[in-house]
Amino acid sequence: MPKRKDLNSILIIGSGPIIIGQACEFDYSGSQALRSLREDGIETILINSNPATIMTDPAMADHVYLKPLTTKSIIEILQNHPNIDAVLPTMGGQTALNLCIEADEKGIWEDFGVEIIGVDIDAINITEDREKFRELMLKIGIGMPPQASATSFLKGKEIAQEFGFPLVIRASFTLGGAGAAIVHDPAEFDDMLSHGLEVSPIHEVMIDKALMGWKEYELELLRDKNDNVVIICTIENMDPMGIHTGDSITVAPAMTLSDRTFQRMRDMAIHMMRSIGDFAGGCNVQFAVSPDEKEDIIAIEINPRVSRSSALASKATGYPIAKIAAKLAIGYTLDELDNQITKSTSALFEPTLDYVIVKIPRWNFDKFEGSDRTLGLQMKSVGEVMGIGRSFQEALHKATQSLEIKRNGLGADGKGYKDYETIIEKLRVPSWDRVFVIYDAIQLGIPLKRIHEITKIDMWFLKQYEELHYLEMEISKYTIESLPKALLLEAKQKGFADRQIAHMLDCWESEVHSKRMDLNINRVYKLVDTCAAEFKAVTPYYYSTFEEEIETADGKRYVANDSEVTDKKKVVVLGSGPNRIGQGIEFDYCCVHGVLAAAECGYETIMINCNPETVSTDFDTADKLYFEPVFWEHIYDIILHEKPEGVIVQLGGQTALKLAEKLDKYGINIIGTSFQSLDLAEDRGSFSSLLKDNNIPYPKFGVAETADEALELADELKFPLLVRPSYVLGGQGMKIVINKEELEAHVVDLLRKIPNNKLLLDHYLDGAIEAEADAICDGEDVYIIGIMEHIEPCGIHSGDSNATLPPFNLGEFVMQQIKDHTKKIALALNTVGLINIQFAVKDDIVYIIEANPRASRTVPFIAKAYKEPYVNYATKVMLGDKKVKDFDFNPHLDGYAIKQPVFSFNKFPNVNKNLGPEMKSTGESILFIESLKDDEFYNLYSRRKMYLSK
Repeated sequence: MPKRKDLNSILIIGSGPIIIGQACEFDYSGSQALRSLREDGIETILINSNPATIMTDPAMADHVYLKPLTTKSIIEILQNHPNIDAVLPTMGGQTALNLCIEADEKGIWEDFGVEIIGVDIDAINITEDREKFRELMLKIGIGMPPQASATSFLKGKEIAQEFGFPLVIRASFTLGGAGAAIVHDPAEFDDMLSHGLEVSPIHEVMIDKALMGWKEYELELLRDKNDNVVIICTIENMDPMGIHTGDSITVAPAMTLSDRTFQRMRDMAIHMMRSIGDFAGGCNVQFAVSPDEKEDIIAIEINPRVSRSSALASKATGYPIAKIAAKLAIGYTLDELDNQITKSTSALFEPTLDYVIVKIPRWNFDKFEGSDRTLGLQMKSVGEVMGIGRSFQEALHKATQSLEIKRNGLGADGKGYKDYETIIEKLRVPSWDRVFVIYDAIQLGIPLKRIHEITKIDMWFLKQYEELHYLEMEISKYTIESLPKALLLEAKQKGFADRQIAHMLDCWESEVHSKRMDLNINRVYKLVDTCAAEFKAVTPYYYSTFEEEIETADGKRYVANDSEVTDKKKVVVLGSGPNRIGQGIEFDYCCVHGVLAAAECGYETIMINCNPETVSTDFDTADKLYFEPVFWEHIYDIILHEKPEGVIVQLGGQTALKLAEKLDKYGINIIGTSFQSLDLAEDRGSFSSLLKDNNIPYPKFGVAETADEALELADELKFPLLVRPSYVLGGQGMKIVINKEELEAHVVDLLRKIPNNKLLLDHYLDGAIEAEADAICDGEDVYIIGIMEHIEPCGIHSGDSNATLPPFNLGEFVMQQIKDHTKKIALALNTVGLINIQFAVKDDIVYIIEANPRASRTVPFIAKAYKEPYVNYATKVMLGDKKVKDFDFNPHLDGYAIKQPVFSFNKFPNVNKNLGPEMKSTGESILFIESLKDDEFYNLYSRRKMYLSK
């Protein structure tokens, strides 16, 4: 039976600002759902307060409301659109579900005759209310850990006495494991119990007997209204129970599960989904399995919505879960829908993987000084990467190369730990770098049995690590000249990077690359085709691997490559890699617009990125997607294979920009602003000379490479000083210091963390107003797309400031200086494309803080506020397709738009929450106000100095 005829207009609730525990995977899901519904001619209305995402782009829905996610906003939208038939709340994470439930309880949906689709409110209540969920599971014969719920402190204490330690406390109706903890002894139990009761909106916690060391699995399911169920993906957590799945290294397909147990788990998942309610859509089920030969299965939880893992599962399998879930919600059945990759088979099938996926989370503990880095039941990661390979080892290496933490993969880079006590402690207390420490432990000779005993990680994974170590030992016996072809091929098949092999052989990375070329050990590209090559795939979604040559009967030797190169003119867009503080989803927005603009200019578009959460890695955003690390070797091999006209680096944040030097060195065309100009803006000395030549004021500064030089400079520059390393993002390592002791301590610390870096010391303009401008330049003309004034004073990172568009109290004289400086700098830097410039205003003089000739964090915000596709325009300028004067700019904004940062400090309770020059926010929302008399503006302005930390 095809789609329902009575659904013509649907409201979708987005997930709001990005926070730890709810990131851009829901932006991806929501974007898919919107596209899916529009394909069926349904009018889409979206509410989401996040300006940084592609989801809130005017092109994504018929009506986009950038409003606070409150029932007040919902009522306003329903009054504006009396024709809305239904609401789809399953695409916006817990935020959307909670808002939908609140509106349901207030009777809002009923008042306006709006039906809830894609989920069943009763199903949500059953799965979120841990007591009800437990009763239902026991009734249908599904095993649960010994657990009981408590709604009071006293009841919680009684349960703990009965069960004994260790215990797990989980707060009901929370997200990302908020309020959850493993408690090992009575001393910490009271605090954790109080905290859990406090953060739960219904003041209830569930206390479980902890299943420490059990293995953890997740299944992603889809069901239609005819009760057809498919299991899209089975994901195994390499980390055992006790670490939140969002903070675990996960692998698909499951690696260490017997077929018999897998079949039991499938049956249980389907049984659970059917028992919680009669709804069509997606579902995520989590299980624990005992690590013995009995393989007992216990249910942990079920989420009757598109989950964090469904973005990963979609990218891992090529099966777009959210897109299909949206179709199921409007009445389609699975057998009526197409497999999106083959276009010739049905969606009523279960994907088969002939490759391995490894996801590794990306943490940002360095932004939260003094934070507890132990991984546990509360999620702490801010992003993730995914590696695709023919084997677990290759995928693991690719994932570690994607993290951008100055590691080249596992081992073989001289950065591992060598101290026995340190390694044992790091294995015992799981933290962000345990994936590397396991390798260090094996290198040090710690037996696998001991590593397993401490970490409870399955022996199969540890043996895979051990094999890599043995291979490294073997290769280290040779030189680059004597290394046999078979050994080099094996190292590449197991994911070792050229620069790791160079480290083993004590030679240059380029020598390893040349040797590979000479021996014809080249990357080949394989399709992610959902069906293990049983049917022809039409969607160009690739990963790389290395294969043995095949010899045909007539003696011809070749290696099979699925990626066919066309003779069209091509452009590569470099993505921004994993989300992190300082480089978030706004760059994904820019990359998607860049790809679409290049396609409009007649280019074949090629996207390279490794972030599974985003729209840029959707298999139908670009003409070709290479799901590969944004890591030099992988990019270079793709460029050699595809031979593009050039590479766009200025849309992918610092990740892509950092590769500009290498691209330039290898003679690869950088589209838009040249590497020389990018480098000039980063090099403080050269940039200041440029400012001097153009009579543009800047704070007095100096460059130091040692603590002695810094102390000498301080006498000349005078305190307070702003100290920062060069070539970093998000204000990493920036600090305001007020005396020589502080200066020396900070410089020594920075040089330890980032050796051989130049440090910039600026005289800090105390009490200045901060402003910034974004512009598009074609080398001749400059168009300023927006000037913003920060509500907070100068000294708080621009990403952590409330920014007002247009400025609210900069006089005509100051505004003119900003405009003049922006135009002069953009032209002096030979900018082609986007540029962002930051200013400090003191005593009516406008000083330059810095200039970044690339897409900035604020570009999506300005584009949404003014309703103009600025990235599209800038990309056409970069490609030389258009000049600035060819565009008919028509920005429109009544009143003011304010970019409001959102923080995730609740994940790090003991951290100093003061703001300063280093960025700490994880996301942002947009607030429109009609005038400066608005209460919200007044509140922000009155608090502006509260957070400034020196």
